[in-house]
Amino acid sequence: MTSPVLYHASEGVATITLNRPEVLNALNAELLSELRAAVERAAQDDAVRAAVLTGAGRGFSSGADLAARQTGNGGLSDSGTLLRERYHPIILALRAMPKPVITAVNGVAAGAGMSFALAGDVVLAARSATFLQAFSKIGLVPDAGSTYFVPRYAGEMRARALAILAEKLDAEEAQRIGLVWKVHADDALMSEAGKLAHHLATMPTAAYGMIKEALNATFDNDLPAQLEVEATLQSKACRSEDFREGVAAFVEKRKPQFRGR
Repeated sequence: MTSPVLYHASEGVATITLNRPEVLNALNAELLSELRAAVERAAQDDAVRAAVLTGAGRGFSSGADLAARQTGNGGLSDSGTLLRERYHPIILALRAMPKPVITAVNGVAAGAGMSFALAGDVVLAARSATFLQAFSKIGLVPDAGSTYFVPRYAGEMRARALAILAEKLDAEEAQRIGLVWKVHADDALMSEAGKLAHHLATMPTAAYGMIKEALNATFDNDLPAQLEVEATLQSKACRSEDFREGVAAFVEKRKPQFRGR
C-alpha cells in the first residue's frame, strides 16, 4: 500500500510530499498522522537543515477529505476536535521547527491545504497554482491557521473578502498581495525549491531557528517586549559556532563553512 506521505532526506534537505494525488492530496486521518510524524522527524534530525513540503500530482492539497469525514449516521464528525487533535499539532510544528520550511505549491491549495501552504517560512508557487479559502462554500469558518496567516500576510480587508467571498486566486495575484514569495514555471518549481533548500542547508541553521522564534513572538508583543526578545536571542546567537565562523570568514575574506550549530 502506498504511503499517503513520502519522506526523503538528502544533503541536509528533507522533502515531505503529500501523496494522495488521485484526490488532489485531500487530508484524511492517515495522511495527517503521517504528515505530523514526517514534520517531527525533520525537526528532530540534526542532519536536516531545511525542509520542503509539497504535493504529488496536480495539486498541493484540496483541503479536508469531506467524504472521509462523514459518520455512519449521515452526519459529519466534530471539526473542532479534529482540528485540535490532527491539524493544530502540524501547523505548530511547522512554525516552531528550528530550521527553514519551504512550501512548494504545485497546484490547488484550498481550505486547510491553503493553510498548510501558508505555514511555510518561504512560500513558492507554480504558475498554475491556485489558492482558495473554500470554507464558506460549505458553511464553515476558515481554520488550520488561515485566520492567523492571511490577515498578517495580505491585510485584514483582503482576508475578510477572501474568507467571505471564497474567490480563487491565481499564483500571480497571490504573490501580488503577499501570500507567495516567488512564482516559478510549473516544470521549474521543484528544482527551484530544491535549489533554495540546499542553499539554506549550507547556511547558519541555528540563526534561522532563532529568527523564526523572534518572528513567531512579534505579534504578541509591544515594542519593548520585542526588543527584549531580540536581545535575548542575539545573546544566544553570538555564542554559536556559526557566528564565530561567519566573523572569521568575513575577516579572512573567504566563504564561511556553517555547521548549523
